Amino acid sequence: MADDVFKALADPTRRHILDELAERDGQSLFEICTRLANKHGLGLSRQAISQHLAVLEAAGLVRTRREGRYKFHDLDTAPLERVMTRWLRHDTPENRP
Repeated sequence: MADDVFKALADPTRRHILDELAERDGQSLFEICTRLANKHGLGLSRQAISQHLAVLEAAGLVRTRREGRYKFHDLDTAPLERVMTRWLRHDTPENRP
């Protein structure tokens, strides 16, 4: 699972997508594409962004929900918290010799 998270975070486009979802959750593919083009100058196709979203979803960083014919994307930080917690707990005062 942690490997999927790191693989997902390795790509700058996917990090931009996560930034946009952190700023405003519940976006459609069209909204994400528009924000990436306007704010980051990324002129990627909807198919390319959809593939990036699939990688983020497989890593557990993005959840999708359908409302009618629309699909909305939400940020899920739980995988990041699990990965980081294992290192942060290691350096707490109660774990030091």
